[in-house]
Amino acid sequence: MRREWGKAGRAAGLVVVLALAGCETSGTGSSLGNILVSGTAAPPPATVGVGDPFCPPVAVLEGGSILQSRASVISLGQLARECAERPDGSVVVKIGAEGRVVLGAGASGGRFDVPVRFVISDGAGNVIATRVQRAAVTVPAGQGNALFAVVEEGIVVPRAAAETFEIEVGLGAGPAPTGRRRG
Repeated sequence: MRREWGKAGRAAGLVVVLALAGCETSGTGSSLGNILVSGTAAPPPATVGVGDPFCPPVAVLEGGSILQSRASVISLGQLARECAERPDGSVVVKIGAEGRVVLGAGASGGRFDVPVRFVISDGAGNVIATRVQRAAVTVPAGQGNALFAVVEEGIVVPRAAAETFEIEVGLGAGPAPTGRRRG
């Protein structure tokens, strides 16, 4: 039997998605973080590195938590990161982001191209690296939503910023970062 979800059901689903948008994990404390970071539900193995590097929590870029697309809402959910120190003092960062596409009233299933932006800055607002990945998300006909997950790896933070860098993730390709963090 097929269950019909009205506006109230979709609104409740959106509330759950938005509540998850503020969640963060280090990648070692939850199975979702482990899946995003290492590809399995088991905690990632200890990385071979010089020591325990500074690894800040992942923040959401200003205005980057939700996108509107074709009468639907796309939102970020769980975020995770993993940092490994290299012998030269630099740090290699791996970032995972999960999100959800929720169809709006009257919207039907289909394919969504979701741009996810990853930004590393030096703590003083200067951008070290910015990368954009596009997640292809398909919401099957008759379904109201679908999840997506992307992992960006191999971002190198130079030794000079290894103790002060910041990690941010947001939806949308957006303009090039200005080099100054807002808010």
